[in-house]
Amino acid sequence: MRVNREDMLELTRRMTIARNCFGRIAGGYMDGEGYVDGTFNTHFQKLSGADRTKNLRIAKAVPFSETNRQLKGFRFRPEGQGPGSVWQLLMALRECELKNDALLLSLYEYIGERYQPGFPYGIYVFHGNYDIPLKGSDKVQQRESEEIYSFLVCAICPVDGDYEAGEPQQGFLFPAFSDRAGDIDGIDVFSADGNPEALMALLF
Repeated sequence: MRVNREDMLELTRRMTIARNCFGRIAGGYMDGEGYVDGTFNTHFQKLSGADRTKNLRIAKAVPFSETNRQLKGFRFRPEGQGPGSVWQLLMALRECELKNDALLLSLYEYIGERYQPGFPYGIYVFHGNYDIPLKGSDKVQQRESEEIYSFLVCAICPVDGDYEAGEPQQGFLFPAFSDRAGDIDGIDVFSADGNPEALMALLF
């Protein structure tokens, strides 16, 4: 499933201080063996200006990456969307807009059981709402909303002893954003090394 670069650029234009689409950010700090070492969960606008800028950079790295190499689209198999699946967990986190710490802990533990790079890392999860404007036949955006795209961005970054995040190495955008609309059967998976297939196989 190919990712449209223009769709991703449209999203990243809503990931700035002036035009921020995120309502909440949460995260888990993991040790090198994948165990949770600490968590946080807060309203995005309660962050300081410097922290908002820093975290927007982390979130933006996923959709702004090189499409169809670092960022690729995949589809969930029907058998992978049942009760107890990671797809169901992501849908629940999207619906609660990251306000359920128990669900978030389940996500961190799920990732930690499968992703163990041998060094401490952070799992940063953002929830956003993008009110997608209609486009006329001349491609000019109009005021009326076509759809509200409710989504999660997850970025996995190495962290130092003070929990300062390095550059995002892995992550995903859920649901997939395709043809200017959300696709709950799809997910856009990011890997800085250009191998998102490996992360898809590992986590999903």
